[in-house]
Amino acid sequence: MTEHDEGGEQVSAGTPLETPAVPDAAIPELVIISGMSGAGRSTAAKCLEDLGWFVVDNLPPALIPTMVELGARSQGNVARIAVVVDVRGRRFFDNLRESLAELESKNVTRRIVFLESSDEALVRRFESVRRPHPLQGDGRIVDGIAAERDLLRELRGDADLVIDTSSLNVHELRAKMDASFAGEEEPELRATVMSFGFKYGLPVDADLVVDMRFLPNPHWVPELRQYTGLNEEVAAYVFNQPGAKEFLDRYAEMLQLIAAGYRREGKRYVTIAVGCTGGKHRSVAMSEKLAARLASEGVETVIVHRDMGRE
Repeated sequence: MTEHDEGGEQVSAGTPLETPAVPDAAIPELVIISGMSGAGRSTAAKCLEDLGWFVVDNLPPALIPTMVELGARSQGNVARIAVVVDVRGRRFFDNLRESLAELESKNVTRRIVFLESSDEALVRRFESVRRPHPLQGDGRIVDGIAAERDLLRELRGDADLVIDTSSLNVHELRAKMDASFAGEEEPELRATVMSFGFKYGLPVDADLVVDMRFLPNPHWVPELRQYTGLNEEVAAYVFNQPGAKEFLDRYAEMLQLIAAGYRREGKRYVTIAVGCTGGKHRSVAMSEKLAARLASEGVETVIVHRDMGRE
């Protein structure tokens, strides 16, 4: 089902391709998969293909509106289209921006999935397969990564879903894609609540970040130190501290306002990062309660404890 266009790296700088109007009643769903080379675009595309999407790999951005129009005229045979796009040049990116504007003018709903990863993880992956980065030229791998990151900065900012694959294996990435796209009915909003430790760095795919270090650390309570925030005694200790319950209530209320705004803007995914020093006690306990609160309010919620167990 996947199509490959070996000439996808170069696009003519001539007049953009004119495409017929898309019949409103038959407009297919469109997902654009992009991101850093080596971050897992092919795995994400394969996952959507397994879920029944029509996947086109390395399609020149100028042809995306044409692909949508063809899907609309397929009499329902192509109802969901995923296009994998890698941006390897300024003109390539300009064509993508023009195509997105054309889709918007025709009321085509599109989502952008952006695969992100740390420089260290990307260097390690390229070195393990002994392949150069597509943009490094005569320089080093890190030079190619820096150039690509600069080209993709605007697209990343427009992404509906950012997935950081720095510490994910193939199966974990597929699980994230399944959680976001599996199922016949698309929920209004999906939330990922992620606990993390500040000493391990901020999650790069976080939309919102909150800091639990204003609460006393159970690490300094000998009988609690060995446990995590999943332990009932640890959770009770955290929420018996002044301000803990009040924070949960008020932040949950604020998230209702934010979620309503996200829905109005068509944003379907949000990652809420809840941090403490090591990502073991306070952030885990608060993440569990916050995720339960969101789920009770009708938000489909996934919880991830990024750093629990690293110590």
